[in-house]
Amino acid sequence: MEHQGQDGTMDGSVFVQTNGSDNRVIAFRRGSDGVLTQIADVATGGRGDGSPHLTSQGSVTLTGDGRHLLVTNAASDDLSIFAIRDGRPELTATTPTGGEGPKSVTERDGLVFVLNTGKPSVTGFRIADDGLAPIPGSEQPLSSTDADPAQVGFAPDGRSLIVTERGTDSIVSYQINDDGILGTPTAHPSSGPTPYGFAFTSRGALIVAEAFRAEKGAAAASSYLVDGGSVQRVTASVGNGRSEICWAVVRDDRYVFTTNFADSTVSRYAIAGDGSLTLEDPDAGVARRGEAGLRDEDLSSDGSFLYAIDADGGSVVGWSVADDGTLRPIGTWDGYPTTIAGLAAS
Repeated sequence: MEHQGQDGTMDGSVFVQTNGSDNRVIAFRRGSDGVLTQIADVATGGRGDGSPHLTSQGSVTLTGDGRHLLVTNAASDDLSIFAIRDGRPELTATTPTGGEGPKSVTERDGLVFVLNTGKPSVTGFRIADDGLAPIPGSEQPLSSTDADPAQVGFAPDGRSLIVTERGTDSIVSYQINDDGILGTPTAHPSSGPTPYGFAFTSRGALIVAEAFRAEKGAAAASSYLVDGGSVQRVTASVGNGRSEICWAVVRDDRYVFTTNFADSTVSRYAIAGDGSLTLEDPDAGVARRGEAGLRDEDLSSDGSFLYAIDADGGSVVGWSVADDGTLRPIGTWDGYPTTIAGLAAS
């Protein structure tokens, strides 16, 4: 998920899901100093899978206009949509996804695609007044029944949809027709094994985190240019010396922050104008050094604050972000279940 930085700061929100058997959304208000205050705990109407490590990026997603929150319910095979009023989520509807194990969702201009992981596929919806309206004939399979997908997301031009497949080490693209129907999938080889979370720059550079089959010290990130259905490699795997890199967010088209699960650290890469990557700081941020747990992350809408889930610690961790990408700790908010997953910020 990309955010463009702006001068000054403003209040905003942070949302996570519990991913429990009675799945819930926890909402926080963000102060101008980045400090979070819990303001709501609302049922999704669906069930999470109860796993302490939901295998996805994008299970909680804010719509581009900030008016709705989308949450996947991995165990009840449905998708919840909330209206956001004064930073508080109000459940509008819970809609079956037409597949099994939905774990990632993306939205652009009211068009929504959800990633089903049980029988791997993507399915389309449109946001309506009463919730989500399925698009008939929109379901498309992934490249393989063994895809083990991690994330679905729109390319910045809105003409294509991207899915990362860990099982096949592939980046899959779909052309999107005007009616919301997808073309057949095209699989592109990932630079490194286990492509996981990804983020885009506004110019169409795709930055992908590579977990390298959880091999110790082998984590990396790579970059590509996406144009329509074409995915062209720019930078091959750039290692950060960390382990189990899985999530990525882009700030100002200049930096990408990645979280490293096994090390509970945040790495910072620089992004050049041509989309190429350079590792700047493998330990830009630290949650609990030497302990596993750091997972889903997002930036505030003004790019001034970075938040991440420490699932094993049952907490949300925050940093302020300087113009040069330097991270400074601002707080840790504890007392949440170790099943928490997904994070979306405004």
